[in-house]
Amino acid sequence: MNNPLSFEKPIVELRNKIEELRTFTSEKSIDLSEEIETLEKKAERLEQEIYGNLTTWQKVQIARHASRPTTLHYIHTLFTDFIELHGDRLYGDDSAIVGGIAKLNGIPVTVIGHERGTDTKDKISRNFGLPHPEGYRKALRLMEQANKFGRPIITFIDTQGAHPGMEAEERGQSEAIARNLREMAGFSVPIICIVTGEGGSGGALGIGVGNKLLMLEHAYYSVISPEGAATILWRDASKAQEASEALKITSDHLFHLGIIDEIIPEPKGGAHQDPNQQTINIKCVLVKYLEALLEMNGEQLIEDRYQKFARIGEFSSAVLEGKA
Repeated sequence: MNNPLSFEKPIVELRNKIEELRTFTSEKSIDLSEEIETLEKKAERLEQEIYGNLTTWQKVQIARHASRPTTLHYIHTLFTDFIELHGDRLYGDDSAIVGGIAKLNGIPVTVIGHERGTDTKDKISRNFGLPHPEGYRKALRLMEQANKFGRPIITFIDTQGAHPGMEAEERGQSEAIARNLREMAGFSVPIICIVTGEGGSGGALGIGVGNKLLMLEHAYYSVISPEGAATILWRDASKAQEASEALKITSDHLFHLGIIDEIIPEPKGGAHQDPNQQTINIKCVLVKYLEALLEMNGEQLIEDRYQKFARIGEFSSAVLEGKA
């Protein structure tokens, strides 16, 4: 198992015991096949029990797993002929957001996504996937180019949020995100957004306005991180687990609420356990929706996008008469 989490330790211990018995059988030529088979069945039941009843906090831990596939993994395994484009033509290049032109099953597309990095050096250079304003402006530049040339846009969302530093605010962080929301709403090409890991606040929404919003099984999408919510509600970040349950941020919650269109299944234990299988799972769903959206014209795509977001949430109004 790849870098097991704390709640996975019982599975790891049992799997290690099975491997010890296999080794002992091989070295001592003693038949322990019945014992091994019994433990295998026990391991399968234990995995089903744990992974079939994951709490919201456990799903958040899976979404944050250090070995979870990043946007660049999906770009290089899902698409062909990828050409990365850099810079916002205003300030500089932000490596926390990557993007460029590629082909999906021979169809030219523009692909954009948060990139949090893999090893320590890469994570630091990419600011752990927390974009600055130039990252969102780069994304907008690429999306405007896609709209001009009629290419579908595919975005991969995986960030705790936009960078909250002073330099980001000085360069117009909120304006950059707000502009993306406005412009994405009016593009006349298909837009498909996929939450692959963490979907945090406006940092995620800055590339998240699409005709279809898909979500990996163990990803989460939230207005604020569990730690941030706990700090606001209880002034105690250690209550993040409690906050995560209250926020309703998992794929199951959001599908039930009508916010996402489909849950993309993950391999047992999470996408990091079998990244190639995860790529296959994403491609099956992605191609299905892309083919359907390509049947629509520009006006229909804009209206479809508008209606999607108009259906999210409920409101009511009432007039209360005060006493004289």
